[in-house]
Amino acid sequence: MWALSAVGHRRLGAAGSVAIVAGGWFAGKLPVHDPWGWWTDHGSAAKAAGAVLTYVGLTVLVVAWWQYGKTASTVRETLVTLAWWTAPFLLAPPLYSADVYSYIAQGSMVLEGHDVYTVGPSALDPGGIGGDAAASVGNHWRDTPAPYGPLFLLVSAAVARITGGTIVPAVLAMRLVALVSLALIVWSLRRLAREHGRSESRALWLGALNPLLLMHVVGGMHNDGLMIGLMLAGLVLALRGRWIAGSALVGLAMMVKSPAAVALLFIGVLVHASATGPQWRRWAKGLLAPGLIAGAVAGGATLISGTGFGWLRTQGVAANIHTALSVTSDIGLGLGELARLLLGVDADPVKSAVQTLGLAVAVGVIVALARRAMRGGMTPAHALGLSLLVLVALSPMVQPWYLLWGMAVVAATDRYGRLWAVLIVLSAALVYETHPMGATPPYGFVLAGLAAVLGTFALRRTPVVPPGARLPGGRGPADPPGSVEDRDPSASTASPAPQSAP
Repeated sequence: MWALSAVGHRRLGAAGSVAIVAGGWFAGKLPVHDPWGWWTDHGSAAKAAGAVLTYVGLTVLVVAWWQYGKTASTVRETLVTLAWWTAPFLLAPPLYSADVYSYIAQGSMVLEGHDVYTVGPSALDPGGIGGDAAASVGNHWRDTPAPYGPLFLLVSAAVARITGGTIVPAVLAMRLVALVSLALIVWSLRRLAREHGRSESRALWLGALNPLLLMHVVGGMHNDGLMIGLMLAGLVLALRGRWIAGSALVGLAMMVKSPAAVALLFIGVLVHASATGPQWRRWAKGLLAPGLIAGAVAGGATLISGTGFGWLRTQGVAANIHTALSVTSDIGLGLGELARLLLGVDADPVKSAVQTLGLAVAVGVIVALARRAMRGGMTPAHALGLSLLVLVALSPMVQPWYLLWGMAVVAATDRYGRLWAVLIVLSAALVYETHPMGATPPYGFVLAGLAAVLGTFALRRTPVVPPGARLPGGRGPADPPGSVEDRDPSASTASPAPQSAP
């Protein structure tokens, strides 16, 4: 049957994307006011029908992705599939998030001379540039200062200037930024996989073709995509010996979102390994040089943007919003309420202490991973992927798309095994947590839990084994460098880096 072939799954996934977008025109995060009349409210019945269509399309896309992973696809075929699945999103309204309205409003604030690190989008004139975007911002963020770095604010300001802040062209311009981010991720994934002797097609399948990325980077236009793309590109350059340029790119990634700074530690491991001279000089160069370069880039971006250094004090504003996916916030909230009931103390300090402890544990694990990479126990790139996953797991605020931070690195540096299995199941489950409008209804967690259970059961019965992969426990064919399915006339040859431990 055609549905069991690579081309058939490509078509099936494209149909799922079309259904998601068609439903999104009625149930997506539509603006409060659209002067163009493209994205307007059609009533509660249309919203409900659109939401159902979106969930059906999402399920079709997930199944197509899951099955496509079992096909012997070349890099070129995978890229064609990515284009098919991405194309329907190009003219779609914002899906699964209202964050893009915040981006447009904050860019407008920069143009208007507001301090985005002191006041929120509500400071904009409702009838002026960015006014429609500000009115469409989610309630939590309307009066919240920007937690993003100056580079991203410059991008948002450029979008606001070019489009005049008008909703439809501004959103489509931000989607163009998302597509550039996706292209950078694809470029980096292929080269990271090549450096580590992994399959490029498998790396693209998990790291770029993933429905979680299509939903939240392309559909929702989250700036995490730009952060990931710049960070991965910086890592590629560092692995090829151009660590100064790589550190500079990571500095730019930090000026989108700060978690990219973790990559500097592992670029430092690479620098230490390649440095010569006394041991103290190698340590100093590895620990200090990448950070100094990234810091200089961050300072330059801040001065050029004219937004000031307020971003240094707004990095924790997101932690004030409780997300159920944050384990430390959930535990802290529970312990805080218990302390309030039993001891009559304020619950907030208890929650804050648990969140801080979680971050401290994450830092300890990241340092341990860096030491292991320095001793040759795993490659620095793979250690970075694991570190980002740990950081997300123990962060005080966790959103579904945060999983993409570390998953993109792991996709290109690790063999198929238990970690891959976990990431595959989480990708298939977390897509259901968010409503097309960006809300997180209780039934979203029920659907996500059901998808996780079904995905685990399906994976145990019939593992999703991309071509040439090794099954958990060592069963199945090996994963040689330069796998046959990856040979592409346009691909350059590169010497693989030492492989990470299975």
